[in-house]
Amino acid sequence: MWNPARSRLSALHIRSYANIGRTASQSLPSLSRHMKMTASFSSALHYLMPSSSSFQFNSRSAYKSKHLSARSMSTKMGKRPLLSVQPSRGLVDEMFQIVIMNLLPNQKATLHSLHQSEDKDFWEAFGHYISDEHGTVTVSKDESLGGTYEGTEPMGLLWSMRPVPGSRSGLRLRKKDVLSPMVVHISLYSGHLSEGFGQQTALATSVTERWYIAPGVQRVDVREKGVRGTLFFPPGPGPYPGVMDLWGGGGGLVEYRTALLASHGFASMAIQYLNPNKERRADTDASYFEGAYKILQNHPKVQKDRLAMLGLSFGGVVTLSMAVNSKIIKPQCCVCISGSHVGSVDKSLFEIFKEIKQNVNTMRVNEDNQLIHRNFILPIPSDLTQKMDVGKIKCPLLLVNGGDDETLPTVESAEDMEEIMKKAGNLHLLEVLTYPGAGHLIEPPYTPHFRASNFIIHGGEKASGGPPLSLSRPSQCLFPLLHSQHHGLRRRRGGKDLWLNNFATATTACASVG
Repeated sequence: MWNPARSRLSALHIRSYANIGRTASQSLPSLSRHMKMTASFSSALHYLMPSSSSFQFNSRSAYKSKHLSARSMSTKMGKRPLLSVQPSRGLVDEMFQIVIMNLLPNQKATLHSLHQSEDKDFWEAFGHYISDEHGTVTVSKDESLGGTYEGTEPMGLLWSMRPVPGSRSGLRLRKKDVLSPMVVHISLYSGHLSEGFGQQTALATSVTERWYIAPGVQRVDVREKGVRGTLFFPPGPGPYPGVMDLWGGGGGLVEYRTALLASHGFASMAIQYLNPNKERRADTDASYFEGAYKILQNHPKVQKDRLAMLGLSFGGVVTLSMAVNSKIIKPQCCVCISGSHVGSVDKSLFEIFKEIKQNVNTMRVNEDNQLIHRNFILPIPSDLTQKMDVGKIKCPLLLVNGGDDETLPTVESAEDMEEIMKKAGNLHLLEVLTYPGAGHLIEPPYTPHFRASNFIIHGGEKASGGPPLSLSRPSQCLFPLLHSQHHGLRRRRGGKDLWLNNFATATTACASVG
């Protein structure tokens, strides 16, 4: 029997929740059962979804709860402040509604969120509010006047989270076990507080669960032909469009984005190709990714003619390299987030990262002694043998970049790729989204972001760029559109593919970050 995770936060009201019914992790010997996939991306990926697709998932109804319990104290008016957070249980990309009632008119109040990560680090966020004449605060409508976020930010208590004072440096909040929720305690305090929350008594406290995996999504371990990964499948028999999901240089088997993809209708596969403890396997090269692709492609729950590759950072480099050079990997579309076409996976990953370490002196360090990688491949070489010939790409390609990326020169790379594809005659396949002010890490919606984090390549902190607000905008706008069935469908007009035509228009407002 699967049991939900329980928070162990002392000094806070602790609650446990009932089993919401999910398929247990499996490890099956045969190839056809050795997979598990996920869904959440679309626009770039979603034109893979048939327009008549019957798969629908309503996380609000699936996670519907009757009410949030609250621990509270009486006010001068004799009424207890009420704190409502709805839904109390939902997917991480689902917006919740926070309402405070029964305060005094024009009363100063602070909303505070607290989360203990799987690494036992505490993260917090807070906003300062003033109640209206009825003693009410509606976070989706009212402005935060200060705190870790300002303005009207319905999800500010999540995306602006930061390590509590005194925490270890270089932290990054990443979900490891997708079969347990991210538990967040949201508390209401009187006055405008910025510190010392543990020494204050909350007027009310509620607990909310944020999930990366929807009820009914199946998770299957992959240990096949040297490939290590995880497949996630949406509920039902399928078959579903497939996505091969590749993370970057942080290493390990990262599943949370993959699980979210499956929660929105994609059979998705996360693969581990970098080991954070052993730097690289000498035999990890293009054949490793081709083997993983064939495992995904041959699964009976996957539509063989609707496969996509999704990569972030070095995963984007791998994605481009496979799309350009592989005779086996033939995706119907590719999404590269914060990637580059300079270099190629034509040798083992051990050799590639060895070269990066040897050229570490070409990188510069900022005032906080954090390494800025972007100079490593600047200027973009003009010699086509030193970069991938994206003019050979035959499928739609979406590039998503941050204008303040300090890890890779993604904007410069996109401009050069545009020139290459223009000369080759396949520019119509390219769509570029650049978010001014955003940094390197563009993750699922409302993920807390940091400008720098620890990195395995050089053993120190790597600068990513972008303040939390600028990083939250593209994730909020991009990911819902990627998995929305109303965007990113492949259309034809005048004999030409109009890929992501609605997607690009809908993200115009989001791209004005900065």
